[in-house]
Amino acid sequence: MSSGLRRSLNARFRRAAAAPLPAGTRALRDDAFDYWKAHHLMQRAGFGGTPDEVRELTSLGLDGAIARLVRFDGVPAEPADGGFDPDIMQPISPEQRRAYRQAQQRGDEEAVSAFRRRRQQSQRADRQQLRAIRRWWLERLVGTPRPLEEKMTLFWHGHFATGYRAIEDSWHMERQIALFREHALGDFKRLTHRIIRDPAMLEYLNNDRNVARRPNENLARELMELFTLGEGNGYGEQDIKEGARALTGYHFDDDAFVFRRALHDRGPKRIFGRQGDFDGDDLVDLIFQQPAAAEFIVLKLYRAFVHDLPGDEIAPERRSFLRALAGEFRRSGFDVGSLLETLFRSEHFHHPSNMTARIKSPVELLVGTVRTLGTPARDRRSAEDALSAMGQDLLEPPSVRGWPGGRTWINTSTMFVRQNYAVYLLTGQRPKAWGWRADRTPYDAMRLIAPLLEIDPAGADPETVATYLLHHALGSAPHPDRVASIASFLARRGGRLDEGVLTGALCLIVGLPEYQLT
Repeated sequence: MSSGLRRSLNARFRRAAAAPLPAGTRALRDDAFDYWKAHHLMQRAGFGGTPDEVRELTSLGLDGAIARLVRFDGVPAEPADGGFDPDIMQPISPEQRRAYRQAQQRGDEEAVSAFRRRRQQSQRADRQQLRAIRRWWLERLVGTPRPLEEKMTLFWHGHFATGYRAIEDSWHMERQIALFREHALGDFKRLTHRIIRDPAMLEYLNNDRNVARRPNENLARELMELFTLGEGNGYGEQDIKEGARALTGYHFDDDAFVFRRALHDRGPKRIFGRQGDFDGDDLVDLIFQQPAAAEFIVLKLYRAFVHDLPGDEIAPERRSFLRALAGEFRRSGFDVGSLLETLFRSEHFHHPSNMTARIKSPVELLVGTVRTLGTPARDRRSAEDALSAMGQDLLEPPSVRGWPGGRTWINTSTMFVRQNYAVYLLTGQRPKAWGWRADRTPYDAMRLIAPLLEIDPAGADPETVATYLLHHALGSAPHPDRVASIASFLARRGGRLDEGVLTGALCLIVGLPEYQLT
């Protein structure tokens, strides 16, 4: 490595350690938005991109880049659904239920068995459709020209978490994901109004059993505790009990929301100190009048897009930034797109301490490897198996709390899978420990260093290539020791660069602990 490049790299580490973290939402200067800041933006507001894509984003400038990623209305949308069957899991009609009971009463085992077989066949077909929906969504995540839309769809899936095992209706799950996509960067309050009408959510939290004479508190409790205010923030047990009464009669029939007025509690309710004949919509409106509604979701989005914030302590500068962001969020009418524009434009977001400050979720690792390193997507069933082994089954969050994220993604078992799957994406070779399908689709590693070869058509020295590959793959300036290690590997063939040696170097890079960060 040239002495100038080494000095530049070491100076960057010193600046990152010394630069103060901005506490407010002041925007980054236009002339400070360079290639590597565009790279960082592309990783966080999507799943990363190839060098050509990053260069294109850089050429737009900060405002243009944010507009491209956040305000994507002009980008052609993919099909709204995958043509899935809404009628696999038909509700049992009163006539069918009556016939089943009569068969049981008269001891007609053949009729009872036939009924059960038809039900089991429907359940098997529905589980097959769920797997198809999961693979279809993975294809969208990998190939979408609107990456932030899919990333926010994934965010809402983990936030308003429901799981298939409790619902057993793949169409309801697919429609809920479509709802999240429709409102991905829209009004958070409006999305919350929609979620209390969503069949998957109503069934998951048993609100289809919430009636005036026997209120069920599940949805009201999680609405406040997990979805809008945060545990213990600005509400009490009485608010939950009264909120459950407000949500009585919010049911569904087959695939559609229905308000069963006869089952709704029309008596006066006292919620957050206000009294009235409130229904579910009134409850949501009252919730969003509480200061915690903005603060809670802003913190959760900050953890998803800026910094994991491990531990309970939040530095004063970060806390000040979060307060400013929450204030702007309230003033915007809870517009998520406006919030993310402010966030992505801020000096705070682009500060070196916020680069590689989050642990990638399994989906981010898989999709990000394909989109950043330009690998083939490989076999979808293998991707599904790998995500499951890494702890993130799409459409199956572990609980209503969603995936805990952060450091919970990493343990000795998942780390092994994460490293092996990244190598599989690069090489297509099936590890002996896993049943992933071998894939002979070639990988063009030389495309990654095309920008360097444009500068020097005769080639680039190993140190320069190592620095570039590490920075591109890891998302921040690499430590000099890592550069020296990868450069040594590249120099083994006399510095001659080809597909084999570059792919080998990338296999070493994706095995680094730093590759688990974004």
